[in-house]
Amino acid sequence: VQLMESGGGLVQPGGSLRLSCAASGNTGSTYYMGWFRQVSGKEREVVATIDYDGDTDYIDSVKGRFTISKDNAKNTLYLHMNSLEPVDTGTYYCAARRSVYGGECYPWSSRAMDYWGKGTQITISS
Repeated sequence: VQLMESGGGLVQPGGSLRLSCAASGNTGSTYYMGWFRQVSGKEREVVATIDYDGDTDYIDSVKGRFTISKDNAKNTLYLHMNSLEPVDTGTYYCAARRSVYGGECYPWSSRAMDYWGKGTQITISS
């Protein structure tokens, strides 16, 4: 499975942005897809995930502001981000996992995922 993110950029605080992740290859083998983010010097953290049935999970800091969704016909994952804050700045990665995961409670660490995109940078600044 190959993943390619797009949609990053510079946004003012309070603004909105939509990230996209185009998936190719054996996409039928994925059970979870998700978005992670990383700031220099810190571990990569999960932001939101969506499973095969469309059930979603979010970390507390983005609940009510971010929405994860997918278009199965287009093999594309999205992250709609509203009310962006400077703390949302970072490199955002699209990720996928092949199977059901019970290795840890949410929020997951990056070890939960099998496939990764190269990332797209988001900077929230005035």
